[in-house]
Amino acid sequence: MTRAPNISHQTRAVLSVLISQPQAWRYGYDLLKETELKSGTLYPLLIRLHDQGLLEAEWRPAAQPGRPPRHAYRLTSAGLALALLQRSELVVIRNPSRAASA
Repeated sequence: MTRAPNISHQTRAVLSVLISQPQAWRYGYDLLKETELKSGTLYPLLIRLHDQGLLEAEWRPAAQPGRPPRHAYRLTSAGLALALLQRSELVVIRNPSRAASA
């Protein structure tokens, strides 16, 4: 069995939130609230995941006139695969008897 990349707790938190709706575009502010990460942790992490090809990112127009555009993120197919792998590993860690039956 191949071993998944060793990723941080913060990365797992972001992937966990994004995998709940993998095709949906999510704003950084919403990810801040859902993950409870600090902006100085989250935004560099999002940039890194984007640079690694795990996230798509795009500027989206503001919903209200006069507001600035917002950056939105969603998982790529590689990001979805990593998120699914991390989720399955967490299940195994939390339920070791499941690992024995696999």
